[in-house]
Amino acid sequence: MRKTEIDEIKISKAIIERYVKDLLDATETDVAIAGAGPAGMTAAYHLAKEGVKTVIFERKLSVGGGMWGGGMMFSRIVVQDGGREILNEFGVPSQEYEEGYWVADAVEAASTIASRTIKAGARIFNLISVEDVMIREGDRISGLVLNWSAVELANLHVDPLTIRSKVVVDATGHDCEICRIVSKKIRLKLKTETGEVIGEKPMWSEIGEKEILANTKEVYPGLIAVGMAANAVFGSPRMGAIFGGMLLSGKKAAEIILEGVLK
Repeated sequence: MRKTEIDEIKISKAIIERYVKDLLDATETDVAIAGAGPAGMTAAYHLAKEGVKTVIFERKLSVGGGMWGGGMMFSRIVVQDGGREILNEFGVPSQEYEEGYWVADAVEAASTIASRTIKAGARIFNLISVEDVMIREGDRISGLVLNWSAVELANLHVDPLTIRSKVVVDATGHDCEICRIVSKKIRLKLKTETGEVIGEKPMWSEIGEKEILANTKEVYPGLIAVGMAANAVFGSPRMGAIFGGMLLSGKKAAEIILEGVLK
């Protein structure tokens, strides 16, 4: 067994060099996903499995979105039969509560999905916020403008950096931040009834779960809405602590990208 002296400078250099190497590689990617919640990570997992270079940028320290807290901080989540199939694919166990209602440990689900997504080849950068988009090639979304989340929280005037991607996925949840940037800041029309973000309706789990797949689609050239962001963009209800629709939406987003947007 090697005996190694602990050198703080070597530790620091190892962290800086390896992180910067990965971040430099991420400046040119196939798919850039904003938000590492269940929908964003599921999309990334299915894309990376097919060899698509995929990067997720997460604003918070932790990944997993609202999945960690289950329902009202009871760390259990519910999925329907279709969502259970995706949990099975990730290797997350679940138990049937009643017919069609499957319960899983929220912490196990979030951590396992994150691990499997990274092992599939996707890269996740946390503590990075998206503050703008790049538009090229005839008004097509072609990248993200990034800054450290700490800069945003401290309201510091520090210029951002950019990454280029063939496709951008808005997986930012209820706030659908990327779609709002496109609609409000840049004044471009989204593929909704109003041309803008309609905003989510009050909770109605049955309708929210049914409509989330229909809402998972390209909302502007080069921009896909997924998960709760998709329901918020198109004006559908939120669904609460059932997560099957989130997982199915992430998988559908990957299929849309693989079958159409990247071809």
